[in-house]
Amino acid sequence: MFIDDVTIRVEAGSGGKGAVAFNKNAKSLGPVGGSGGKGGSIYFEGVSDLNALYQFRHKKNIKAKGGADGRGQFRDGHGGADLVLKIPVGSVIHKIDGSTSLTTGGSTAHAIEILEVGERLRIARGGLGGKGNFHFRSSTNTTPMQFEEGIAGERFSVRLELKLIADVGLIGLPNAGKSSLLNELTSAKSKVGNYPFTTLEPNLGVYETLILADIPGLIEGASAGKGLGIKFLRHIERVKTIFHLISAESENPAKDYQTIKNELATYSTELTEKPEYIFLTKSDTMPKAQIKKKIAILKKIHKNVFPISIHDWDSLEKVKKILQNIESGKVV
Repeated sequence: MFIDDVTIRVEAGSGGKGAVAFNKNAKSLGPVGGSGGKGGSIYFEGVSDLNALYQFRHKKNIKAKGGADGRGQFRDGHGGADLVLKIPVGSVIHKIDGSTSLTTGGSTAHAIEILEVGERLRIARGGLGGKGNFHFRSSTNTTPMQFEEGIAGERFSVRLELKLIADVGLIGLPNAGKSSLLNELTSAKSKVGNYPFTTLEPNLGVYETLILADIPGLIEGASAGKGLGIKFLRHIERVKTIFHLISAESENPAKDYQTIKNELATYSTELTEKPEYIFLTKSDTMPKAQIKKKIAILKKIHKNVFPISIHDWDSLEKVKKILQNIESGKVV
């Protein structure tokens, strides 16, 4: 089961309290209470595993260890261990209670993103330990009884929203051949079937240095919640170039194209401004005259239209050539 949106509660560790203690050794009298240890902080770290959010499906409350209390003979309490949570690269972290903003790395924002593997952000700071009575000694207070309680760690709820980071996004109506093309171009092993909604979660593949994402089939009304709804529209936001696939078996390819474009525009007008290529897939299943006619119709809408088939080596070579141009920065 693919998890790309989950809410959890994080609670950093509280600091330990300071100790009240006195030296019992002769000629060494005085306060010797140590301070409490610092509570553990909670960090998020980016990883390449798209399924990393699955760990939070049933575990919604995350708590770091608190600091140990101070002890006598100047012994400070041990600090609580920091907790590092691995989340997918492309995750957006939203704070949804308490203050409306997050603070990390010296900056404050309503949402914080992790965009690189290994990038680590402290999301909840552990509380400081309280001072022991040793720190309250003075010439007028030789037997201090004062100490400090530890400070509570930060605690709040966060929403983790995954938005895929990919160079090329494959979009189109269900059964347009997106998974098949991804499998042919990369080592991905996406599920393929001759029926709608074969793909129920995004799949990634790598061609040379490019990351390709197969975005599950959109339908008319997706932006309003129909079909799979907007669940996967968010994954197109960070895609740099769009490969729009339309089945040659479609009776009205222009309508199919406009259906998806309308859903993208309704969700975000920025999606319609991305570089785009249109591929008429399954071109081997239709007579050449019909393919030529449908290509002509689509070229009235967009200049970059190509008939392809996963069973046609020459057409796949054209797709690879386009990918190579994208890789070198030559996006038409």
